[in-house]
Amino acid sequence: MTRIAVIFAATVSVLVLLFSYRTSTHPDALGATGPRNQVPAGSSVPNTTAAPTTSSGTPPATNSASGTYDGGAADTPYGPVQVRITVSGGRITSAETVQAPNESRRDVEINDAAVPQLVQETLQAQSAQIDTVSGATYTSEGYIQSLQSAIDASHR
Repeated sequence: MTRIAVIFAATVSVLVLLFSYRTSTHPDALGATGPRNQVPAGSSVPNTTAAPTTSSGTPPATNSASGTYDGGAADTPYGPVQVRITVSGGRITSAETVQAPNESRRDVEINDAAVPQLVQETLQAQSAQIDTVSGATYTSEGYIQSLQSAIDASHR
């Protein structure tokens, strides 16, 4: 019986040590604390002395001048994606794709389904920190990159 207790205690000790090491060295582990030094794709490292930014590194839409802003065209394996946003009262009030892959019927089908979802998420998030659409990864990534460019243009 004591042999089982010793084995059990040793096992628990090893597990505690492993868990403690993992949470102290890996930012995604449970229990980890402190800032996460991740920058979303298509974003740049925010300047900490500049205007305040959201957690995504994107300047809040409330600092934007009213108007319409085109993002840069983002190249994808299937063609360019370009986004245009309209900002009013410091909020993104509309977003649309100026360019999207359309070389094949499948491109058109994918984008007809994905773009409205991306636009809806843009209006909800008020930033480029949105999810990609399943089945439209390249379009989503290009959209997010161009959207970030349009947001950046609204802050100049």
